[in-house]
Amino acid sequence: MYNRFAPKAITKPHPSLISAEWGDGFTANITLEKLREECPCALCKDEREKKSKEPFPMLKTFVKGMNELKALDKVGNYAVTAKWGDGHDTGIYTWDQLREIFEKHALKPEELKKFE
Repeated sequence: MYNRFAPKAITKPHPSLISAEWGDGFTANITLEKLREECPCALCKDEREKKSKEPFPMLKTFVKGMNELKALDKVGNYAVTAKWGDGHDTGIYTWDQLREIFEKHALKPEELKKFE
């Protein structure tokens, strides 16, 4: 079970990365692309579901600014919402979802080197 509390700190150590640290000592860096891919809004969930059913997946569509995090705003005491460079801002990441995303996509130290 995930820690149901907010991360102690969320930072952006590189234009393409986001880092988070929780009170239990878990710390990870992930790419903003992965955070965006995991957007929990209804539209993004629906798109992921449709893509998973495609027998021949299409190439990923890239929209300028889609992986550019403009802001991460707290939602009450349970979540954050991301504002992306392409105007998308409807996804609310609960603390549990955020923790799960960071655990799933945590970059290994050797992967972080390419961002130095």
